[in-house]
This record gives sequence, structure tokens and C-alpha cells, in this order.
Amino acid sequence: MRECQARGCDVTLITKEKMLEEDWPREVLADLFAVPNDSPVELFLDLVSHIAQRRKVDRIIALEEFDVVIAALAREHLCLKGMSSVTAKTFRDKLSMSVKARDAGITVTDFVPAINNDEIADYLNRVPPPWVLKPRSDVSAIGIRKLGSAEEAWAVIEELNKRESLRERASYHLLSRFISGEVFHVDSLVDQGRVVFAGVNKYGRPPLQVAHSGGAYISQTIAHGSAEQRRLLEINRRLIKAMGLQSGATHAEFIKSEADGEFYFLEIAARVGGAYIADVLEAATGINLWREWARLEVAGDRAPRERLKPRKEYAGIILSLAKQEYPDTSAYDDPEVFYRVKKRHHAGLIVRAKELERVNELLTDYGRRFAEDFIAVLPPLERPE
Repeated sequence: MRECQARGCDVTLITKEKMLEEDWPREVLADLFAVPNDSPVELFLDLVSHIAQRRKVDRIIALEEFDVVIAALAREHLCLKGMSSVTAKTFRDKLSMSVKARDAGITVTDFVPAINNDEIADYLNRVPPPWVLKPRSDVSAIGIRKLGSAEEAWAVIEELNKRESLRERASYHLLSRFISGEVFHVDSLVDQGRVVFAGVNKYGRPPLQVAHSGGAYISQTIAHGSAEQRRLLEINRRLIKAMGLQSGATHAEFIKSEADGEFYFLEIAARVGGAYIADVLEAATGINLWREWARLEVAGDRAPRERLKPRKEYAGIILSLAKQEYPDTSAYDDPEVFYRVKKRHHAGLIVRAKELERVNELLTDYGRRFAEDFIAVLPPLERPE
């Protein structure tokens, strides 16, 4: 938002009432609107139309996962350039994105939509357990269940189909083979259908494990020039081409199987990654995803952009729920500390170094210390708040 305003744009923010008091950059906003938390899509479209009566709207950008489709529908309502609602829905639906990836020749975990009983029965007979049942449109590990037997799978499907909320029923879920391994994420900037920047990081523990078992979330840069980095960058390039994104930011996740060493596609989102991923990438490369995305949007299809020249350093983050409302991390005073997370009931540090070994050393040490100093555990969410 600051970058857009610095480049001559009038920036209007639409948020929900529960987010109104967050630390928005109010000094650069031309207008700020808050809608009720349970607002239907039609209210967003009406508000965008109201804004457009007084100010010419050129771009509509979604800042987080749950607004990607709404922003696309608003663009179509005003006939603006940008990602269509068809493409946006593909980025929001784990079934659609898995089909797109598979059709493009990318390795995907065996999956089946939880819809047709015969297909589900064939899948449960053909694919050995364990499996995961996950909502097709939620984020992170929200609502994901690990299943160990066909009986358990059928019981969960039956329970979902009895739910009052139609969008919580089984057809809105995907059954997928559970794979043990390390989880990686590739975060990209896309301009005119081409990946112009991508950073590859690895989670300390799979997000599903952190969500269900607690502990610290860790993510860090992997070795520059390594075989893993080269392979993931290539898969990511093919994936984004298959998804049809022309411009924007993406966050894609892959798992490297312990069994066969292959990379399997998990999911992709048309947004900047959460949990301070953009800050970690900026620490390592000097490239801020939010700022560069804003520059792409403001420039549109005009003159070619200057080529990005990232640094090849290393960074990582450790982040956890904290017992304290405002945890004090001042005892973590290594010179490599790049950023301290300032969020209620969260402790977090980003570190930066020229050597990967130093980042590994610091995150390992901080992981032990966080367990004693800060970490709190809450049950995983079944649905987004």
C-alpha cells in the first residue's frame, strides 16, 4: 500500500470490522472501509461500485487468501484487468489445482474428491493408508484430518454429510495420500506469465505437524545452487504456467517423499505467503515481495521492468504462540537477528547470515530456548475464524 501510494496511486482499503483496528498504514490511505464480518459477496461488489462512482478504479488486489475470489469478481463487475474469477477459483480449490498440476505432468499425491462413493471405495482399496482429508478451499492445516483406515474414512465422510452448513459437507473435501517427508515452499513474482523472481525455503517441520502437535514454526532458505533448489524452481515454473497466472505473487508448497525422494505438489496460492515469509525472503535476497508486486500492478503492461537482482544470502524464521501477551525476546541478542515479531501472544525472530550453517545453528538453538521461554499450544482450528 505504501509503495502504491509512493508511485502516485490513491489507495482505498476494504477490510472486515474485526480487522479495522489492525496496524494498517493509515497515513497513505485515501479511504478505509469496513464491512460486517459475515458480509456476502454482493455487499463487497456494491461497495466497490460505490467507490467507483467517485473515483476511477484501475486495480483491485486481494491481500489474503480468502479474498482472492472476491477481488476477481469485483474486477469482473467493473470490467477491469487482472486475474479472472475462473483462474482465482482454481487457485482456491485444492481439487482444481491438483488436476491442473497432474495434467501438466507434475507429480501429485494420489487424490480423489470426496463425492462419488464408487470412486472413493476404489481409491481406498487401491491407495494404502494413511490418508488426509482436507477442505478444498481452506488454508494452512485448517480442518485437515489424518485417517488410518477405510472405516475411519467412511465414518468421517458420513459425519461431514450430516452437517448443517452445506459448504462443510464431504463434496467440499479432498482425500489424499499422506506422505512423510520434508515440506518446501517456493514464493514467486510473476510478470506477463513469466516467473521473474522465486525463493525456495524449507519448513523445519511440516505445517500439519506444527498445527496438530504444537511447537515452533520454522522456515529457512535452502542452499543456493543445490539440486533441490534447481528442481523446485523448475517444477514451480511449470506449475505457474499450467495455472495460467499472468501477473501477481504465488506461494506453492511441495513435499519431498522420504520413501522415493520425489517432490510431490501439495498446493499453490495466488498471494504472498503468510507467517512473515516475505520478510524472510527480503532478509536473504533484498527483494520485498509486497513492494515488487505493487510495482508490477502499477506499471501494468507498460515499459519492461528492470530485472531483479537478488542477494544470495540466507535467512530463517522461528515463530510460535507465546504464553506471554507481549513476550520479551531481548535475550536473543545475536547480531544476525534481522527482525523481531511484534504480535500479541506470539514470539518470533528472523535471522540473516551469509552462511547457511550459521542460520541452521541459530534456529536450532532458538528452537530449544523457545520451548522453555515462550511456546504455548492451542488445539488446531477445524474451520477458519
